[in-house]
Formats: sequence, C-alpha cells, structure tokens
Amino acid sequence: MTYPVRIVLFFFPLMLMLGACQNSSSESQEAAVYQCPMKCEGEKTSSSEGTCAVCKMDLKRIESAPVLETGELPDESIFNLTSKWKTQNNESIELTDLRGNPLVVVMIYTTCKAACPRLVADMRNIHDKVNNPTVRYILVSIDPENDTPERLKAFAIENQMDSNEWTFLQGSIDDVREFSNVLAVKYKQISPLDFSHSNIITVFDNQGVLAHQQEGLGVDHSTLVAQVKKLVSN
Repeated sequence: MTYPVRIVLFFFPLMLMLGACQNSSSESQEAAVYQCPMKCEGEKTSSSEGTCAVCKMDLKRIESAPVLETGELPDESIFNLTSKWKTQNNESIELTDLRGNPLVVVMIYTTCKAACPRLVADMRNIHDKVNNPTVRYILVSIDPENDTPERLKAFAIENQMDSNEWTFLQGSIDDVREFSNVLAVKYKQISPLDFSHSNIITVFDNQGVLAHQQEGLGVDHSTLVAQVKKLVSN
C-alpha cells in the first residue's frame, strides 16, 4: 500500500539571526574564495590560494561570496530540525552534521520484505549512476524500536552500503514522524513487524533544501540522477 507523493516541505523558523555585517557601513564584505576544480572535497572552499589536499591541483578562484555566519541556514532547510539520531556506527548526530553535501534520502525498515528491498536497490542504482563520493545517501528507519544501530550496521554490510557515503539513521518515534512529515512520506504500522509506507526518494541540496522528489519502485531515475549531478557541479 502506498500513498501519493506530495512535494511539500514544512517551513521552519530561522534558528539564527542573519550574519552580522562585517564593516561599518553595514554591508556584507566580499572575500576571495578558492576551491579545487575537481571538487575532491565537495563544496569545501579556502580563503587563500593553495593546492588541493587530495589531488594536489592548484585551487581555483571562484566567484566572491558574502561573508556569512556559519550557522545561517535557509528557512526551509531540514538542518533547522533539532532532532537527535544514532547512525549505524552508534554515533550520535543531528541533521545539521550532514550539511555541506547533497543528500539522497529514503525511509525504510530492515525487516521489510516487499517495497524496501526495491527502494534499497534503487538507492544503490542511483549511487552507481551518480558516481561521486561527495554525495551522501541517507536511509532513515521508520521502525526505530527494532532497527537499532547494530541492526542497521548489519543491514548496511549485507547490502554493500558500508562505505562513508552511506548513513543509516535511528531516531525516536516522534523525531521519525516529524522527519517523515517533512518528506511527505506516509507510513503506518499494520503488524508488529510490518508497515505500509510511501515509496519516495528525496534529494536535498548541500544546505538541506528540497531539490527533487521521486515516487515509485524500479522507475527511471534519470531525472533524479541529473538533478543530483547538477547539485554537485554547482
């Protein structure tokens, strides 16, 4: 049983005030910004010239950007959520810890025998087609009572999703429900080990803003993949 996708993102209050102006005229300063032309470290930038720590190429100057406070986020960013999560490695994180990389997100549960294995295969297919290590693939359990970090770790290994690009999340029941509402994912427990749920894969940009959603199992992912690649190249 699935529910129709609704591309809806709840808007959240801005957590921090806009970055303070850095000069006496109350206008944002501009600073030279340098970045590896191959983006080996994703969107990481430097304020000075140098070489990439990964490929050793000279950093390239990119368009000057306003100096911003590090905590500033768009109103609609999922990183404004303050929920706490455990990863498959039993690490405690908040969603804002995922900031800085495009995210491909799906909600599943590990004991599912119907839709979830297809969703997992779809995620792996998207990963292979995007083929960029700066993208993060996030799988959020809708069954946090049973999907412990240990179980999520075993599931990641079983499905060849145990590299740094993959993150599995276990949250509280309330936090999982809140996150599902943000993604417009509907789910309902119909037995102790079985849920009905939407089959939706969601893409967020590196600031946690919704960029694309796709519903269905085993469908053509070309539009989604192109959107992720566009986010990486920006």
